[in-house]
Amino acid sequence: MNPLNHVAIIMDGNGRWGIKNRKSRNEGHKEGIKTVELIIKDSIKHKIKYLTLFAFSTENWKRPTKEINYLYKLLERFLVTKIKIFEKNNIRLNFIGDRNFSIKIKNLLKSAEKRTSKNTLIQVNIALNYGAKQEIINSIKKIFKMKKRINEKNIEKFLYTFDVPNPDILIRTGNKKRLSNFLLWQLAYTEIFFEKKLWPDFNSKDFKKILNMYKKIKRNFGGI
Repeated sequence: MNPLNHVAIIMDGNGRWGIKNRKSRNEGHKEGIKTVELIIKDSIKHKIKYLTLFAFSTENWKRPTKEINYLYKLLERFLVTKIKIFEKNNIRLNFIGDRNFSIKIKNLLKSAEKRTSKNTLIQVNIALNYGAKQEIINSIKKIFKMKKRINEKNIEKFLYTFDVPNPDILIRTGNKKRLSNFLLWQLAYTEIFFEKKLWPDFNSKDFKKILNMYKKIKRNFGGI
Protein backbone atom coordinates (compact mmCIF):
# COMPACT_ATOMS: atom_id res chain seq x y z
CA MET A 1 0.00 0.00 0.00
CA ASN A 2 1.38 3.40 -1.00
CA PRO A 3 2.15 5.83 1.81
CA LEU A 4 0.10 9.01 1.62
CA ASN A 5 1.54 12.18 3.16
CA HIS A 6 0.62 15.02 0.84
CA VAL A 7 -2.42 15.79 -1.31
CA ALA A 8 -2.51 18.82 -3.63
CA ILE A 9 -5.74 20.12 -5.15
CA ILE A 10 -6.56 22.54 -7.97
CA MET A 11 -9.99 23.70 -6.83
CA ASP A 12 -11.46 24.43 -10.24
CA GLY A 13 -15.08 25.15 -11.13
CA ASN A 14 -16.32 27.61 -8.51
CA GLY A 15 -17.27 30.29 -11.00
CA ARG A 16 -18.98 27.86 -13.38
CA TRP A 17 -20.87 26.32 -10.46
CA GLY A 18 -22.05 29.78 -9.41
CA ILE A 19 -23.33 30.67 -12.89
CA LYS A 20 -25.08 27.30 -13.20
CA ASN A 21 -26.72 27.27 -9.77
CA ARG A 22 -26.92 30.86 -8.49
CA LYS A 23 -26.40 32.99 -11.60
CA SER A 24 -23.28 34.51 -10.03
CA ARG A 25 -19.61 33.47 -10.15
CA ASN A 26 -19.08 34.99 -6.71
CA GLU A 27 -21.72 32.72 -5.20
CA GLY A 28 -19.72 29.79 -6.53
CA HIS A 29 -16.57 31.01 -4.78
CA LYS A 30 -18.55 31.38 -1.56
CA GLU A 31 -19.89 27.82 -1.86
CA GLY A 32 -16.39 26.54 -2.58
CA ILE A 33 -15.26 27.57 0.93
CA LYS A 34 -17.58 24.90 2.35
CA THR A 35 -15.79 22.24 0.29
CA VAL A 36 -12.42 23.53 1.54
CA GLU A 37 -13.56 23.02 5.13
CA LEU A 38 -14.93 19.56 4.31
CA ILE A 39 -11.73 18.36 2.62
CA ILE A 40 -9.56 19.64 5.46
CA LYS A 41 -11.67 17.58 7.88
CA ASP A 42 -11.50 14.53 5.59
CA SER A 43 -7.73 14.89 5.22
CA ILE A 44 -7.40 14.80 8.99
CA LYS A 45 -9.67 11.75 9.09
CA HIS A 46 -7.43 9.97 6.56
CA LYS A 47 -4.29 11.03 8.49
CA ILE A 48 -2.87 13.13 5.66
CA LYS A 49 -0.13 15.39 7.02
CA TYR A 50 -0.01 17.97 4.20
CA LEU A 51 -2.80 19.46 2.07
CA THR A 52 -1.99 22.09 -0.56
CA LEU A 53 -4.87 24.06 -2.09
CA PHE A 54 -4.53 26.23 -5.21
CA ALA A 55 -6.66 29.25 -4.36
CA PHE A 56 -5.42 32.08 -6.62
CA SER A 57 -2.83 32.00 -9.40
CA THR A 58 -0.64 34.75 -10.83
CA GLU A 59 -2.77 34.46 -13.98
CA ASN A 60 -6.03 35.06 -12.07
CA TRP A 61 -5.30 38.80 -11.98
CA LYS A 62 -6.72 38.83 -15.52
CA ARG A 63 -10.20 38.30 -14.06
CA PRO A 64 -12.66 41.19 -13.56
CA THR A 65 -11.69 43.51 -10.68
CA LYS A 66 -15.07 42.97 -9.03
CA GLU A 67 -14.48 39.21 -8.83
CA ILE A 68 -10.91 39.62 -7.54
CA ASN A 69 -12.07 42.01 -4.82
CA TYR A 70 -14.78 39.54 -3.78
CA LEU A 71 -12.23 36.71 -3.58
CA TYR A 72 -10.06 38.70 -1.22
CA LYS A 73 -13.02 39.66 0.93
CA LEU A 74 -13.79 35.95 1.20
CA LEU A 75 -10.17 35.32 2.19
CA GLU A 76 -10.32 38.02 4.87
CA ARG A 77 -13.57 36.65 6.27
CA PHE A 78 -12.19 33.09 6.22
CA LEU A 79 -9.05 34.07 8.14
CA VAL A 80 -10.87 36.23 10.69
CA THR A 81 -13.73 33.81 11.42
CA LYS A 82 -11.91 30.47 11.18
CA ILE A 83 -8.51 31.12 12.77
CA LYS A 84 -9.65 30.08 16.26
CA ILE A 85 -10.94 26.80 14.82
CA PHE A 86 -7.55 26.11 13.23
CA GLU A 87 -5.80 26.92 16.50
CA LYS A 88 -8.12 24.72 18.55
CA ASN A 89 -7.94 21.77 16.15
CA ASN A 90 -4.13 21.68 15.84
CA ILE A 91 -4.14 22.74 12.16
CA ARG A 92 -1.17 24.68 10.81
CA LEU A 93 -1.72 27.26 8.07
CA ASN A 94 0.98 28.12 5.56
CA PHE A 95 0.68 30.44 2.56
CA ILE A 96 2.80 30.06 -0.59
CA GLY A 97 3.16 32.53 -3.44
CA ASP A 98 4.12 36.16 -3.99
CA ARG A 99 2.67 38.24 -1.16
CA ASN A 100 2.01 41.31 -3.26
CA PHE A 101 -1.16 42.21 -1.35
CA SER A 102 -2.55 45.04 0.73
CA ILE A 103 -1.04 45.60 4.17
CA LYS A 104 -4.26 44.29 5.74
CA ILE A 105 -4.08 40.99 3.84
CA LYS A 106 -0.34 40.61 4.51
CA ASN A 107 -0.91 41.10 8.24
CA LEU A 108 -3.77 38.57 8.28
CA LEU A 109 -1.62 35.97 6.52
CA LYS A 110 1.30 36.57 8.84
CA SER A 111 -0.93 36.43 11.92
CA ALA A 112 -2.60 33.18 10.81
CA GLU A 113 0.78 31.54 10.23
CA LYS A 114 2.15 32.73 13.55
CA ARG A 115 -0.90 31.66 15.57
CA THR A 116 -0.86 28.16 14.09
CA SER A 117 2.91 27.68 13.67
CA LYS A 118 3.23 25.08 16.44
CA ASN A 119 0.25 22.98 15.34
CA THR A 120 1.12 19.48 14.16
CA LEU A 121 -1.99 17.52 13.14
CA ILE A 122 -1.99 18.71 9.53
CA GLN A 123 -0.35 21.52 7.55
CA VAL A 124 -2.65 23.26 5.08
CA ASN A 125 -0.73 25.15 2.41
CA ILE A 126 -2.80 27.74 0.56
CA ALA A 127 -1.35 28.93 -2.75
CA LEU A 128 -2.15 32.62 -3.23
CA ASN A 129 -0.83 34.71 -6.10
CA TYR A 130 1.14 31.59 -6.96
CA GLY A 131 2.81 30.58 -10.23
CA ALA A 132 5.18 27.64 -10.51
CA LYS A 133 7.33 29.10 -13.30
CA GLN A 134 7.99 32.24 -11.26
CA GLU A 135 8.68 30.11 -8.18
CA ILE A 136 11.44 28.24 -10.06
CA ILE A 137 12.89 31.47 -11.51
CA ASN A 138 12.97 33.03 -8.04
CA SER A 139 14.74 29.97 -6.67
CA ILE A 140 17.45 30.14 -9.35
CA LYS A 141 17.91 33.89 -8.73
CA LYS A 142 18.52 33.18 -5.04
CA ILE A 143 21.06 30.49 -5.93
CA PHE A 144 22.94 32.98 -8.14
CA LYS A 145 22.81 35.64 -5.44
CA MET A 146 24.28 33.26 -2.88
CA LYS A 147 26.82 32.00 -5.44
CA LYS A 148 25.80 28.40 -4.98
CA ARG A 149 25.81 25.55 -7.48
CA ILE A 150 22.70 25.07 -9.58
CA ASN A 151 21.44 21.56 -8.91
CA GLU A 152 18.19 19.88 -7.88
CA LYS A 153 18.97 20.06 -4.18
CA ASN A 154 19.60 23.80 -4.20
CA ILE A 155 16.63 24.59 -6.45
CA GLU A 156 14.34 22.69 -4.07
CA LYS A 157 15.92 24.45 -1.10
CA PHE A 158 14.60 27.81 -2.31
CA LEU A 159 11.12 26.76 -3.41
CA TYR A 160 8.10 27.83 -1.35
CA THR A 161 7.64 24.18 -0.39
CA PHE A 162 11.25 23.53 0.68
CA ASP A 163 10.19 21.93 3.99
CA VAL A 164 7.25 19.93 2.60
CA PRO A 165 7.40 16.51 0.87
CA ASN A 166 6.31 16.50 -2.77
CA PRO A 167 2.63 15.68 -3.34
CA ASP A 168 1.69 12.01 -3.64
CA ILE A 169 -1.61 12.95 -5.28
CA LEU A 170 -2.83 15.90 -7.34
CA ILE A 171 -6.58 16.28 -7.76
CA ARG A 172 -8.05 18.75 -10.23
CA THR A 173 -11.80 19.26 -10.21
CA GLY A 174 -13.85 21.03 -12.87
CA ASN A 175 -13.38 18.62 -15.82
CA LYS A 176 -10.20 20.32 -17.08
CA LYS A 177 -7.05 18.32 -17.77
CA ARG A 178 -4.15 20.68 -17.26
CA LEU A 179 -1.79 21.75 -14.46
CA SER A 180 -2.29 25.51 -14.86
CA ASN A 181 1.21 26.46 -13.67
CA PHE A 182 0.77 24.72 -10.31
CA LEU A 183 3.69 23.02 -8.51
CA LEU A 184 5.37 22.08 -11.80
CA TRP A 185 8.65 21.09 -10.14
CA GLN A 186 7.05 19.27 -7.22
CA LEU A 187 4.63 17.21 -9.36
CA ALA A 188 7.31 15.32 -11.31
CA TYR A 189 6.25 11.92 -9.91
CA THR A 190 2.84 12.76 -8.48
CA GLU A 191 -0.19 10.62 -9.34
CA ILE A 192 -2.73 12.88 -11.06
CA PHE A 193 -6.52 12.52 -10.89
CA PHE A 194 -8.85 14.67 -12.98
CA GLU A 195 -12.35 14.96 -11.55
CA LYS A 196 -15.36 15.98 -13.66
CA LYS A 197 -17.27 17.52 -10.75
CA LEU A 198 -17.00 21.25 -10.10
CA TRP A 199 -15.26 22.07 -6.81
CA PRO A 200 -18.42 22.97 -4.79
CA ASP A 201 -19.90 19.56 -5.74
CA PHE A 202 -16.80 17.57 -4.75
CA ASN A 203 -17.53 15.58 -1.58
CA SER A 204 -16.14 13.11 0.94
CA LYS A 205 -17.13 10.10 -1.15
CA ASP A 206 -15.29 11.48 -4.20
CA PHE A 207 -12.21 12.19 -2.11
CA LYS A 208 -12.17 8.73 -0.54
CA LYS A 209 -12.60 7.08 -3.95
CA ILE A 210 -9.48 8.84 -5.26
CA LEU A 211 -7.47 7.94 -2.15
CA ASN A 212 -8.45 4.29 -2.56
CA MET A 213 -7.44 4.32 -6.25
CA TYR A 214 -4.10 5.82 -5.33
CA LYS A 215 -3.39 3.05 -2.83
CA LYS A 216 -3.65 0.44 -5.61
CA ILE A 217 -1.20 2.14 -7.98
CA LYS A 218 2.27 0.64 -8.42
CA ARG A 219 4.67 3.55 -8.11
CA ASN A 220 8.07 2.91 -9.76
CA PHE A 221 9.58 6.42 -9.80
CA GLY A 222 11.39 5.65 -13.05
CA GLY A 223 12.28 2.08 -12.09
CA ILE A 224 10.64 -1.21 -12.99
